[in-house]
Amino acid sequence: MKKQWLVVLSLVFALTFVLSACGEKKDSAASPAASTAAGASTAATASPSTSPSTAPVTLKIGASAVPHAELLEHVKPALAKEGVNLEIKVFTDYVLPNTQVAEKQLDANFFQHVPYLEQQNKDRNLKLVKVAGIHIEPFGVYSSKIKKLDELKDGAKVAIPNDPSNAGRALALLEKAGLIKLKDGVGINGTVKDIAENKKNLKITEQEAAMLPRVLGEVDIATINTNYALEAKLVPTKDALFIEQSDSPYVNILVAREDNKDSEPLKKLVKALQTEDVKKFIAEKYQGAVVPAF
Repeated sequence: MKKQWLVVLSLVFALTFVLSACGEKKDSAASPAASTAAGASTAATASPSTSPSTAPVTLKIGASAVPHAELLEHVKPALAKEGVNLEIKVFTDYVLPNTQVAEKQLDANFFQHVPYLEQQNKDRNLKLVKVAGIHIEPFGVYSSKIKKLDELKDGAKVAIPNDPSNAGRALALLEKAGLIKLKDGVGINGTVKDIAENKKNLKITEQEAAMLPRVLGEVDIATINTNYALEAKLVPTKDALFIEQSDSPYVNILVAREDNKDSEPLKKLVKALQTEDVKKFIAEKYQGAVVPAF
């Protein structure tokens, strides 16, 4: 009997020892995994989070198709690298680009010169400002009926822009070409009422600037803004009978509001437009019809 109890007790002790050893091995195997997980968690917490890259800023610009929108398209890739997504809206008139900037539908516009901007601010009670000068588009006299100005007959029909600043510019150009004389001191602010001498009895009518290339067949000569001349496939340096010189005061400008004129995206746009690369682009593409002003 004693022997039987001794055998049983020996078996119990042996089984207890085996189970205990297995438990220790299991705990020991689990420990490194738990340690690794804890280490990973600690590492993730200690590692600095990667800051997200700055999102591109969209800059909405209103522009005439030629050359303004073309110049903007040219600098668009460079601006994208600077984090500015340039959104270009093309206009065929000279009013909406200003009103939409004033109403904050656009951030800026690029189509006009200072005399026109000043007149628009006055007439429409706007408070837009010049940001930077970019280029000059020499104003020209065009015709589909004559090859030289001295062929112009008495009573010839002449079309000029109907907005005050460009009308004054057109009349000053006609005076410089020797076709009319304006009252003393009028300068670029003249109107048809300021014509003091008109020896050829020219019939001068005012029409919307954008329409002037289309009415060339209906008049003898027309004074046309270079951007509209280029759109009509006219080459100012070849097709104009008379053209402004490069010292013209009518520099085309980038325009914005007072509240955003010094914004970082606009500064980047100005920097992109006033480069040697843009000068080269202007010279090669427009062959003297557009002149850099920087």
